Amino acid sequence: MLAPMRKQARVNLATCREMAASCACANLRKATRVTTQLYDATLRPSGLRATQFTLLVATRLSDTAPVTRLANELGMDRTTLMRNLRLLERQALIRVRPGRDRRIREVVLTERGHEALARALPLWRRAQTRVAAALGGARLRRLQLDLTVTGALAHRRRHGGVAASE
Repeated sequence: MLAPMRKQARVNLATCREMAASCACANLRKATRVTTQLYDATLRPSGLRATQFTLLVATRLSDTAPVTRLANELGMDRTTLMRNLRLLERQALIRVRPGRDRRIREVVLTERGHEALARALPLWRRAQTRVAAALGGARLRRLQLDLTVTGALAHRRRHGGVAASE
């Protein structure tokens, strides 16, 4: 809860402009929304959204993935991941089942999930080519590296690692 302020406070407009221009979070979120819209539009004929495509790819890469590991790899909390997985499970694209240790839930791609991924792959390639052409190959590789570093920072922070200045 915010503490009550004694008199009406206003943040200087120049300060707000600086914050809007330099805020890593706001700018990453904006770029993510725009990029997601492009991939969603391109993937639409497959019946998948970019988020669903990403989950199918991550599941395929893991073969059989414990939910916790999948959540960590995708930088998601388990609750959000499970909500998204339930949608894919209702479409019979994945199956969430108990693992050998009954406390662990595993995600497996179904045959229908494999087929959906195969149908979506050429569409994803089209979106990827469009982004690469717009940014240029070197810039895209640099962006991917920067995003990997940024994601690792957040991962270390969540798991008790050291701050960004290391």
